[in-house]
Amino acid sequence: MITLWERFKFAVATDLDAVVVKKEEKNPLVLLNRYVTEAENQTTTTGKWVERQAQLNGKLEKELAEASAMLTKRHEQLELAQTSGESDLADFAKMEVQSYATRVSVLQSNLSENIAELTGLEYRYEEMKHKVKDMKVKQLQLMGKENATRAHHQMDKVLSPELVAERIGSFDDMALYITTLGAKVEERHERSTMERRLDSLEKNSTTPKELV
Repeated sequence: MITLWERFKFAVATDLDAVVVKKEEKNPLVLLNRYVTEAENQTTTTGKWVERQAQLNGKLEKELAEASAMLTKRHEQLELAQTSGESDLADFAKMEVQSYATRVSVLQSNLSENIAELTGLEYRYEEMKHKVKDMKVKQLQLMGKENATRAHHQMDKVLSPELVAERIGSFDDMALYITTLGAKVEERHERSTMERRLDSLEKNSTTPKELV
């Protein structure tokens, strides 16, 4: 006759999926999904910074081109003013040449620094994208293992319900089983139903050795 405790064990085994849902926060796949989402968002944000750095370089290049053109123009005007004997215009052109020469030097330095920064950012940005891709592959792998684990559990309930009940055993065993289910997705996937039954058979058939 089935005892009340046995009925309770089978009821728990049947409703175990509902309990597992409450433990999903500790599931490695759930944690990985969250991490992948965060990594994707960070990568998108980083891509915008890289794009902005490239735009800043473009603006610096434009400023440098304009300053270089004005420097050349003032040089020519300075020579013309000196040749024409226009001393006041020559002084003004000379001052302009110095100003544009300084601006060109500063812009060239800034542009070189920004290009180096852009190169480093682009390199690390590509690394980030590869890392996200790798995590997505791992995500698919864990999804497959979790799916197989859930499928094995459902099949156990139909094909070998006594093993499900046996794994629960007592209240303490049941609590431990529920706690560790989500954290051992890969381990439970690797052990098939047949392996567990063989382990159980070996355990039941083992007898203590006689002391000599």
